[in-house]
Amino acid sequence: MTTRRGFIAALAAAAMAPRMGWAAVGNPAYLAAARDPDGTFALYGIDPAGETTFRVGLPARAHAGAAHPARAEAVVFARRPGLFALVLDCRTGAVLHRLSPPDGNHFNGHGCFAGSGDLLFTSEQLADTSEGRIGIWDVRAGYRRVGELRSGGIGPHEIRLMPDGGALIVANGGIATDPQDRRKLNIATMRPNLTCLNLTGELLDQVELPAELWKNSIRHLAVRPDGLVGFAMQWEGDPAEVPPLLGLYRRGSAPRLLEAPLAEALAMQGYAGSVAFSGDGREIAISSPKGGRVHRFAEEGDFQGAVRRMDVCGLAPREDGFLASDGLGGLIAIVQGRSEPLARQDCAWDNHVVVL
Repeated sequence: MTTRRGFIAALAAAAMAPRMGWAAVGNPAYLAAARDPDGTFALYGIDPAGETTFRVGLPARAHAGAAHPARAEAVVFARRPGLFALVLDCRTGAVLHRLSPPDGNHFNGHGCFAGSGDLLFTSEQLADTSEGRIGIWDVRAGYRRVGELRSGGIGPHEIRLMPDGGALIVANGGIATDPQDRRKLNIATMRPNLTCLNLTGELLDQVELPAELWKNSIRHLAVRPDGLVGFAMQWEGDPAEVPPLLGLYRRGSAPRLLEAPLAEALAMQGYAGSVAFSGDGREIAISSPKGGRVHRFAEEGDFQGAVRRMDVCGLAPREDGFLASDGLGGLIAIVQGRSEPLARQDCAWDNHVVVL
């Protein structure tokens, strides 16, 4: 019979045991959240062929996640306005830590690790004003919150670590929201920006869109190894207008906006849900679940074509192009403009695919 003393000793031994790497869960290439057929939610590991390598149940719907660079450990974030993030042991399914923002803050669905995984940064905002914050968590100290930075704008959404490891790029969407019902409060005066900060919060660069595009909320980011940033936008203005939904940015330069032909631009319905560079970095793509489209552009900005896929949203680099996921459980490869089915899982994939 297990004694209380023996149980406590076993817990202490487990806590001191080295954490297993990603090989322990089948060396997944990606993570993605999903809704299962019974209405429950889970986080999945996915291999390059589209097969799942593990499943960890979640208590509620997740938006996106962050994978620890060495350990089989992931942080999943609730949809904004979120009041929890879970640190999961992807090997056992155990919840290692439950993170809560400080009183008056809420999570905005995204985060990223820095360095060798010693720090976690989380996208947040003040509930009463939507002023942006970036939470800082000490991973080595059990994900203890150790500070926060100003994001440089209103309503930050995705944040990414820049390739040099010393700076963050922040998509400040510009939208103030009601924390109770997600109602948008400032569409007439919204003003999105891209902000580059060092890890102590010093402003390194900040760029805005032209005034006629201030209703184009900057939401999601992709970062190429050479520091080129792709950003995806969601239009909050007149639906009859057809603004660009993709931009490219390099620190120190003005953003460059990429446009699709009119018919394809109209099909996107003013909404880009995810953005990714291809595996070789020579293309960039955005997805629209509303429009059932993936738009591909060359790195120089030329439109390369569209792939049609119902409810497509998740996008990630793949060695020969892109991986895309949809709300019907499908995973496809996009290779030189061709859509190639990989697998279909019995779930509904959520908005994002996270690269390990």
